[in-house]
Amino acid sequence: MSAVLEITAPGVFTTVQDLGRTGFLDIGVPPSGALDPVALRLANRLVGNDETEGALEILHAGPEFIVRAPTARIAYAGADCTIEILQPEPVVYPAGRSLTVVAGDRIRLGAMRASMCGYLAVAGGFAIEPCMNSLSTYVRGGFGGFQGRTVQAGDHLPLKRETAPVGPDLCVKFNPGGKTVASSQIRVILGPQDDHFSKAGLETLLTSEFVVSASSDRMGARLDGPQIELLAYENFISDGITAGAIQVPGSGQPIVLLADHQTTGGYPKIATVISADLPVLGRMRPGSRLRFSEIDVEAGEAVHRQYKTEIAKLVSRITPVTEVADIDIDELYSSNLISGVIDGEGEQE
Repeated sequence: MSAVLEITAPGVFTTVQDLGRTGFLDIGVPPSGALDPVALRLANRLVGNDETEGALEILHAGPEFIVRAPTARIAYAGADCTIEILQPEPVVYPAGRSLTVVAGDRIRLGAMRASMCGYLAVAGGFAIEPCMNSLSTYVRGGFGGFQGRTVQAGDHLPLKRETAPVGPDLCVKFNPGGKTVASSQIRVILGPQDDHFSKAGLETLLTSEFVVSASSDRMGARLDGPQIELLAYENFISDGITAGAIQVPGSGQPIVLLADHQTTGGYPKIATVISADLPVLGRMRPGSRLRFSEIDVEAGEAVHRQYKTEIAKLVSRITPVTEVADIDIDELYSSNLISGVIDGEGEQE
């Protein structure tokens, strides 16, 4: 029997993602990849994978699946939620740890709380053919990942390993960058077309509060807030796009481009979010509030070096799970693990 995860409920928007595909922007292919590469790296390390391995990216609410393998090791990192084993017996485990599961275990990722984005990694990874050197799914283009789409109920996601690796389960405390995703300060470098905006428009960007719109997706975070004033659209030529670019269309409402961004764009770009702050945006739920602050290129590079150091420190804090059972009793008691009760006459209440 081939080892698979059988999806029984797919969640809101679950895809296979890795760190993205590079080198194809010139032919119109976006990089895709994880919205929160920090959490992806961590989930992979918790199961002993290379950081670049593909995993399930889970947005808003997690999937439910059955393990169809003798044993497997899974780990979840990212938004604060729980790993719930529903069958054979209900048990609830916290995020930020790996877990060795066996054939027939029915597993559900609980509701996400402060953040909207998390990753489920499996030891060995998924046995999926790469597309353009990556397992990342680009849903708009219908390629990459598992059949170029979100996972669906009834899917059987093939695993590279038939059994879990030998060794203990691992755990780590994960505080996403020390920032709350309900309200964050996002650092930007002005340009490349900041000269297309009035002084008042630039001040609006750097002094106002914006709210993440419900219409945001993996392509871009659409922001609601005060209008950013442009000088004019005349003589503007479409040019290349990178993740983090802040486009301002005619509505004056900014859009921060994310992993599935287009490769060229015709709206002027007032600023670019530094790479170290992009994972914060990837975690932000609709309704989250943010402000922008300006830094220069040199400062942005220094922050990026610090960011890489912090990721390395985070990975170094991964340790074996030593307790007999790392069970979140409060979460277990508060979970709705049954659908109803039967009274003495057989009527369901």
